[in-house]
Amino acid sequence: MTTTLSRTTALPPGPKLPALVQTVLFGNFRHRLLPLWHRRYGDVFTVRLYANREAVQLADLDHIKAVFSGSAKTFHAGEGNAILKPIMGEHSVLLTDEDVHLRARKLLMPAFHGSALRGYRDMITELAEREAAGWPAGRVFRSHERMQALTLEIILRVVFGVGEGPRLDELRRLLTELVDIGVLDLFGFQNEKLRNFGPFRRSRERQERVDELLYAEIAERRTAPDLEERGDVLSRLLTVPAEDDRLSDAELRDQLITLLLAGHETTATALAWSFHELARDPARLRRATEAAGSGDDKYLEAVVKEAMRLHPVISEVARRLTEDVEIGGYRIPAGYTVMPSIALVHADGAHHPAPDEFRPERFLDGGPASGTWFPFGGGVRRCLGAGFSLLEATIVLRAVLSRWHLTLDRARAEGSRARHITMVPARGARISVTPR
Repeated sequence: MTTTLSRTTALPPGPKLPALVQTVLFGNFRHRLLPLWHRRYGDVFTVRLYANREAVQLADLDHIKAVFSGSAKTFHAGEGNAILKPIMGEHSVLLTDEDVHLRARKLLMPAFHGSALRGYRDMITELAEREAAGWPAGRVFRSHERMQALTLEIILRVVFGVGEGPRLDELRRLLTELVDIGVLDLFGFQNEKLRNFGPFRRSRERQERVDELLYAEIAERRTAPDLEERGDVLSRLLTVPAEDDRLSDAELRDQLITLLLAGHETTATALAWSFHELARDPARLRRATEAAGSGDDKYLEAVVKEAMRLHPVISEVARRLTEDVEIGGYRIPAGYTVMPSIALVHADGAHHPAPDEFRPERFLDGGPASGTWFPFGGGVRRCLGAGFSLLEATIVLRAVLSRWHLTLDRARAEGSRARHITMVPARGARISVTPR
């Protein structure tokens, strides 16, 4: 962190608009406003959001590294993600801090590393090839919608291990509707009174039905005769050896919902952007197609990583301060939220030459400098599912490119739009395909 002693008592500058106006602007147009505010106010600036939340955006790599390497007792990621609590629940690994978080992370980690990932490969491949086989040749369609359906299906199988039947059908439908909400819906959920009216009430009722289905699945799984042989995340969590580490039904529900909602949306969006960018670039589409045929997973993974860099699905990560912290010469008070900006760092030409261009090759032969690419967050709170997401995306790219040639429905590049906490293709990443 840099220090300017004469400024340590000052707060970072930022727009002066009312908090509600800033919330609407930040929620819906942050991909356009953040670069403007960055140019005007510098690497450290404050955005004031609804519910007395002051969010300090960070664009300097040294400041961001200091946050990620700082004490987990000072930088609370769980509190920083509090806006998600009404949906994900108080026990979610994304919403807890310190010892409670470490316990949950310890229990979940084995399901997303090493042999566990290898065990998911065949199932992901089967579902990806089935999805690709059903694409409509010669007709324009929204690849983002298809990827949302596929990645939800994969997560449902990996996390829950739910077999075909009425419960899985209903979960598919309800979870698709549950995540189809706007930014203002998320802020509205913080108000208990609002949750009794209009769209907020409908979302609450939908969530209650999802909970009923999940608790029913948990109850049945506890008594399943083949529990020890099953490899899905739910079964793994139910067979934890140490009795003190076993999760209650409520804890299981919150972790499963978190894995479901966080695990499918981000990968689906990254894949949709990958298809969009490849369809715009014949040379790289040709190389990616060759990689799919030859088993060059490193290049396919580089395609996905570059799509995540060029089109960050999440614009920033959040840490709520439990004590005053000095960053960039400003003293930021306890209770403020600091937000390392993924979007601003990924778009910085100092870290990524020609940042507006789609160049998967930048992730080969060592890739960008450490800390300059962090779509999965950083430090001890880096996303548990990062490895799973990249494995899944690589397999899906291979399944699609082995079968189809991609083209766009128009020459102009597609823009982004806000969808709750994520940024997604504004037109759904529309493509058409023809058989190879």
